[in-house]
Amino acid sequence: MENRIHNELVSIIMPVYNVEKYIRQSIESVINQTYKDWELLIMDDCSKDSSYQIMEEYAAKDERIKIHRAEKNKGVVKVRNSLTQMANGRYIAFLDSDDLWMNEKLEKQLLFMKEHGAKISCTEYTRVNETNDRINDIIVIERIKYSDLLKNNYLGCLTVMYDASAIGKREFKERDKNEDYVLWLDIIKDVKIIYGLKEKLAMYRVLSNSRSSNKIDAAKVRWEIYRKYEKLSLLKSMYYFTFYAVKAVTKNLKK
Repeated sequence: MENRIHNELVSIIMPVYNVEKYIRQSIESVINQTYKDWELLIMDDCSKDSSYQIMEEYAAKDERIKIHRAEKNKGVVKVRNSLTQMANGRYIAFLDSDDLWMNEKLEKQLLFMKEHGAKISCTEYTRVNETNDRINDIIVIERIKYSDLLKNNYLGCLTVMYDASAIGKREFKERDKNEDYVLWLDIIKDVKIIYGLKEKLAMYRVLSNSRSSNKIDAAKVRWEIYRKYEKLSLLKSMYYFTFYAVKAVTKNLKK
């Protein structure tokens, strides 16, 4: 399989902040990829633990791992954007420093994109707790249109890969939450279709202090996106918010 997609460099974007407990697993999941033509760009955002020392340890052993350290705390959005601008690859993928990829994630996703002529794609993934125990699975549809994405954010950031040669290097907007969802909505207006690979190829770690753990705040943010960013009418916003609410409840019941 890999022979059909060789020599396509994938730049992997990994922001880091106080993740000494998990970062080894995240980096190892990249090193263990069956597809080997990648660079891992990591930036430590002024961690107060040993995260940067762990980064140095891995960078010393693998030249594909390129580490950086922010002079002052910038926040995850600015870190992702800074690393994206440093990327050398045709393809750009994202992996937070407490999440994990399955070993064949890059290989299978690249082949899938080649077969479908996809400019951007995502995969299914599994939500796990702090000890890697399964919570539930997040399923995608194969062809995601703008209206589908308004109903449900199928794209877990840790599963997204896009072709920068086709759509350029895209930056996240400065937001406290859901900056990834806003970006996917922007991109889909350009590409029309986002392709979903129906295979679980990543694990998203749900932490008690994560930015996405507060359900009420998340609902407020989604409503703001519909009204402020997408400028949907009140009726359309209510229509799409209904889908969001049902999905949110269902996702947390499937445990």
